[in-house]
Amino acid sequence: MLIGYARTSTAEQEAGLEAQTRDLAAVGCERIFAEQVSSVGPRAQFDDAHAFARSGDTLVVTKPDRLARSVADMLAIISRLEAKGVALRVLSMGGAEVDTRTPTGRLMLTMLGAVAEFERALMLERQREGIAAAKAAGKYAGRAPTARAKAAQVLALHGQGVSGAEIARRLGIGVASVFRILRDDRTASQDAA
Repeated sequence: MLIGYARTSTAEQEAGLEAQTRDLAAVGCERIFAEQVSSVGPRAQFDDAHAFARSGDTLVVTKPDRLARSVADMLAIISRLEAKGVALRVLSMGGAEVDTRTPTGRLMLTMLGAVAEFERALMLERQREGIAAAKAAGKYAGRAPTARAKAAQVLALHGQGVSGAEIARRLGIGVASVFRILRDDRTASQDAA
């Protein structure tokens, strides 16, 4: 059985997730697991796909970076799959497919994973250099604090008796951020008194 796995890092990449699921369905995946999470955090749908797979099945992904961030991670995933008798197939490899059921496929995937990891490291290095240059020029302010920008709304909803969890849900911020804003407001009120 072909089992598909699709992943994007953020909800803003909806089109990318749709394209992956379409490509996986086109090659005949009977079951597709998809999620929008970072590859460095917990991936419930990947865990579900792994648990669902049986010996003789093949897990299919569109690109290696949808599955792993590093060569070590990729090799660990391949090892977990192989322990269950499950192969890995990667569709988008410069017009070719890579299948870990063959020694050549495992070699290609390892080499391409190493190149992808190297490219990512270079990109992150350039990003750090750019941020350092922007800070030195006084042009870098960092990420805008999203929860703090909604402090007035948090306080207004709290004043109406809305629970912290409901405030967080309505405003799209974390519950911890809601309670931090409420705590900071109480502290400011006590300091003023």
